[in-house]
Amino acid sequence: MDVGKKIADARNAAGLTQQEFADRLFISRELVSKWENGTRRPDLTTFEKIAEVLGIPTENLIRREDRMFEELEACIPNGREFTLESLTAAIEDFLRTLPSGHAQLFMRRYYLLNSNAEIANILNIKENLVRSRLSKTVKKLKNYLKEYKEPSNKTR
Repeated sequence: MDVGKKIADARNAAGLTQQEFADRLFISRELVSKWENGTRRPDLTTFEKIAEVLGIPTENLIRREDRMFEELEACIPNGREFTLESLTAAIEDFLRTLPSGHAQLFMRRYYLLNSNAEIANILNIKENLVRSRLSKTVKKLKNYLKEYKEPSNKTR
């Protein structure tokens, strides 16, 4: 089942019109319509808000693994090809460039698949700080991958 249909079904099950749903999310009804008909897709933070408004687990709309993969996939520059091995090596190299606290947030999000709320709880910091640091780190990763040159020797 596609994501738009899942959102529509969950919204209907909650007894909400598109307008009521949009009002609770502080967005336009038109955006809800676009999500439901598949012309737009919510970002991953918005999926969490949608699930919260609907009173369902986020995983009812999209699996956690899929969300994390989509976030990382969005970091790969258009036209740039990576094998799984070379992307893993690039991310490992990138993590070495980060302050340890930022690397820890990244690892918890993308390797351990923790949500922002879980990370905030584990590290005893505010969720907004987690979101902000991860957002900055993902932007740095995008730039890093644009410039990444694979090592000429394959001895790792």
